[in-house]
Amino acid sequence: MVLVDDHRMFRAGVQAEIGRTDETGVEVVGEAGDVDQALTVIKATRPDVVLLDVHLPGGGGVEVLRRSASLMAAADRPVRFLALSVSDAAEDVIGVIRGGARGYVTKTITGDDLVAAIFRVADGDAVFSPRLAGFVLDAFASSDATPVDEDLDRLTQREREVLRLIARGYAYKEVGKELFISVKTVESHVSAVLRKLQLSNRHELTRWATARRLI
Repeated sequence: MVLVDDHRMFRAGVQAEIGRTDETGVEVVGEAGDVDQALTVIKATRPDVVLLDVHLPGGGGVEVLRRSASLMAAADRPVRFLALSVSDAAEDVIGVIRGGARGYVTKTITGDDLVAAIFRVADGDAVFSPRLAGFVLDAFASSDATPVDEDLDRLTQREREVLRLIARGYAYKEVGKELFISVKTVESHVSAVLRKLQLSNRHELTRWATARRLI
């Protein structure tokens, strides 16, 4: 397995949790923190499964998938992708599944469940955290394009992550811990979100997010 995530501490945590090959059967053969690193490691190691974060420097998980299309389509030994992200937003889930990922789980998953998900994806199954499967079924059952939300499109991926957590009632310190960023960085993202959406405070932000079913 190759582990792709832009937070070194998170990669170390996953490695410690599931990388004990004798116990879990999972061997971590490489890791990367951005799109270019990921592609280099994946091509060099040809793992059975890539555990892929959605939001990465260099174009995100979707870009890794796009540039790995030939590896996923290999007849003899295809590389399969399992998305692992803090985000449970429908657009993120649908984006990576359309890109070719075999599953999508959130970072609240337990170590045992993650190991099971990795082996299922390696066997060719599709795996989703419980409530995320509905997003995919709805998206692929409908021929209509996903409506464009111009306000939401003004935000960066990181700003969207911060927005959702703040709207769910997380304190700045909790958001920082969840996303592995400093409180000051959280404050900067919140200020940018409020400015771009022309909102005054986190209460208005919560109402805005709730109205768009982002939380």
